[in-house]
Amino acid sequence: MTPEANKVYLIDDDTEMREATAQWLDLSGFVVQSFADAASALDHLNECVDGIVISDLRMPKMDGMALLGHLKELDGDVPVVLLTAHGDVQMAVDAMRRGAYDFIEKPFEPERLLDVVQRACDKYRLVSENRDLRRRLAEPVGLEQRLIGNSAVIRRLRDEILDVADTDASVLIQGETGTGKEVVARCLYEFGARKQGKYVAVNCGAIPENMFESELFGHERGAFTGADRRRIGRFEYAQGGVLFLDEIGSMPLSLQVKVLRALQEREVVRIGSNAPQPFDVRLICASNRDLLSACAAGKFREDLYYRINVVNLRVPSLRQRTEDILLLFDYFAVQAAAAYNRPEVSLQDADAGLLMSHDWPGNVRELKNIAERYVLSSLPQYQRLASILRQPELKDSTLQRSSLQDLMKDHERLLLEQALLRCQGDVQAVMDVLDLPRRTLNEKMTRHQLDRKKYV
Repeated sequence: MTPEANKVYLIDDDTEMREATAQWLDLSGFVVQSFADAASALDHLNECVDGIVISDLRMPKMDGMALLGHLKELDGDVPVVLLTAHGDVQMAVDAMRRGAYDFIEKPFEPERLLDVVQRACDKYRLVSENRDLRRRLAEPVGLEQRLIGNSAVIRRLRDEILDVADTDASVLIQGETGTGKEVVARCLYEFGARKQGKYVAVNCGAIPENMFESELFGHERGAFTGADRRRIGRFEYAQGGVLFLDEIGSMPLSLQVKVLRALQEREVVRIGSNAPQPFDVRLICASNRDLLSACAAGKFREDLYYRINVVNLRVPSLRQRTEDILLLFDYFAVQAAAAYNRPEVSLQDADAGLLMSHDWPGNVRELKNIAERYVLSSLPQYQRLASILRQPELKDSTLQRSSLQDLMKDHERLLLEQALLRCQGDVQAVMDVLDLPRRTLNEKMTRHQLDRKKYV
């Protein structure tokens, strides 16, 4: 069953507390179902878990800790929030180690409860989306399985692809490195009218300048030293299909005029020949550069720009689709686990914060690499992501320049940041997790310039 966006199961043997909490949640827009004991709640949840669970920790017969164990057997991803008395904080911290989402100490401010419950609901909604994604991935491949994401910009891009896929209009795909421009080109081919023809990709940035013309137009035997046989160029080879010119902004100016003429005449002349060879291809180009600025700077021909830019598709950066980050990470992690025969691992709450706060200069490609390293890492799961994201700072040259004392300071700061993220800035919970007295923790946070408010 698909979970409701804000479904909450509330279990508390204290009638007044249960009714007051249920009323507050109901007024705040949550759908609440209440139970006076854990056994009756489990009778219902055994049939279906479709929301988050809030449970008192101390209850007769079956307490919150035992309920947590049963719920994790039913659904390992369901967020369980525990309500605790002051003396139960250590027990609640132990429960978090066993998989509880969070705990709230009584008496609590209603705003604190709403904040935790909303975040737990958001997490479970993401879990539901990930499960739905895996289900759809098992079905026949569609555009949503090729270009993954639920953000408005990625949905719009999918619509734009379907608008022009079955036409022969030339397309220019623009976007930062690593955003998935070639994936978009592949989608235009696979969902287009030419999918029975060839898909021929050329990386213009990887071809030596003296080989460009031969690569695209071909050559006759004996046309130049080393040409010991006739070679068909990429325009001819893609006959009836799609020719994808990646990073077309890297194409030398001397060749741009020849490509422009070939596109106008729909024919090429091989090097060493006088006979034109007609071709029938759909042209798709991609660039991570601003080609209009390149035109203004005299580095790209304006007439060629308008020839290839009949339809313009812009692939958003990961910073422009942050709501897709966790979904994409889960998708890549599932793929990596299958590819490397490793167990699937679920992202921890603190790790989600690290992913969302990263600036992603390498975009989706960087995210895919990090997901693979996360699956392959032998570190304890709560240490993996922080270690991976900090690795560029710990190159050999840095290690050679750093003293042991400096490295230990860096590691101490990392552990403090991880604890603050896991505990959402709750200093008391950090003290319990790290087994530190308040004065020592305050001194260390001051030394490392860590502000708990940034982690709430």
